Amino acid sequence: MEPRNLSNKVKWMGAVDWNRRLFDTLIPLPDGTSYNAYLVEGSEKTALIDTVDPAMQDTLMQQLKGIERLDYIISQHAEQDHSGSIPALLKKFPQSVLICSEKAKGLLIDHLLIDPARIKTVADEETLSLGDCTLKFYMTPWVHWPETMVTYLPEDKILFSCDFLGSHIATTRLFAGRDPLVAEAAKRYFAEIMMPFRSFVKKNIEKIRTLDVEMIAPSHGPVYDQPAWIMDDHQDWVSDRYDNLVVLPYVSMHGSTEAMVDFLLSALVKRGVNVQKFELSTTDIGKLAMSLVSAMTIVIGTPTVHVGPHPTVFSATHLANALKPKLKYAAIIGSYGWGTKAVEQISDLIPNLKVEVLGTNMCKGYPKEADFAALDALAETIAQKHRAHFAELK
Repeated sequence: MEPRNLSNKVKWMGAVDWNRRLFDTLIPLPDGTSYNAYLVEGSEKTALIDTVDPAMQDTLMQQLKGIERLDYIISQHAEQDHSGSIPALLKKFPQSVLICSEKAKGLLIDHLLIDPARIKTVADEETLSLGDCTLKFYMTPWVHWPETMVTYLPEDKILFSCDFLGSHIATTRLFAGRDPLVAEAAKRYFAEIMMPFRSFVKKNIEKIRTLDVEMIAPSHGPVYDQPAWIMDDHQDWVSDRYDNLVVLPYVSMHGSTEAMVDFLLSALVKRGVNVQKFELSTTDIGKLAMSLVSAMTIVIGTPTVHVGPHPTVFSATHLANALKPKLKYAAIIGSYGWGTKAVEQISDLIPNLKVEVLGTNMCKGYPKEADFAALDALAETIAQKHRAHFAELK
């Protein structure tokens, strides 16, 4: 794709990756992604903000073909999908200086073997003049690595936010507008990548709200030309607000656990509680992560495999623990053949979830009348907890 104008001084460059379906060999990309770089041409100097994934380096090089001089390469984040093309650019533009945070310098040297002599570090709120425009740098640690920063162009009121506020989505749209598909992709992105750093996201949202911003240009996904809504959404996701929602991830080997899951789901809905059910052997883990952003309760359903939880449940529980959602309550249900330690092992997997455990219901074989009665009681307990929470808000 050809470079596209954000303003008289700024061009979008980069690559739209329509075919990528997995990130970090872990994160599903059902809608592809993009790697955004931004060329800022001042009256005296020119800077490129971020680069692209090495797999699409040739696309960026083609876009830069007519650029005779590049004075600065700004690295806002050392992860290779943003920084991976820096070595080639330093070679193409031997006079250029690589600008990054102090913490990023070591990472860029370690990961990309960059000559330290080519690097200049900047501090929080330091500025860099390009002549008739200025780049101002703000340190935004842990969104989502410790070295990350964002760059502000006050003359055009554009914030280049790197991974912060981004979205994994392949599209020909330069601007997001209020596209609901972009909003969903942004929530998925937050859930999969930023949710573990919720407190840092909150601090950095407050930091950038002090700036006069008319456009937010992230390093993944389209540019936000109506930036208020994406900041408001992130403010909500990191807040203490909960949805009246139970997330119910499970696996069932012979139907016993699924019978328990379906009964509990019906019992919760009857009591006015919303439920999202995820059969883990086929589910999109990104959807599961999105559901956890504001859910109040998680109920994990598992059969027993060699005394412990099913491996798929083990993996999903470990992931939920890593994502650190703001859940209030949890429960564990499932089945076993002759003996089980699934409850103990699942409990050991979630030290990061600061939840109140409302119940553990494990049945031997197929659930019987007493097992269904216990599940009905669990549904009532969960519903009461949810009602009490929302009553306190009135």
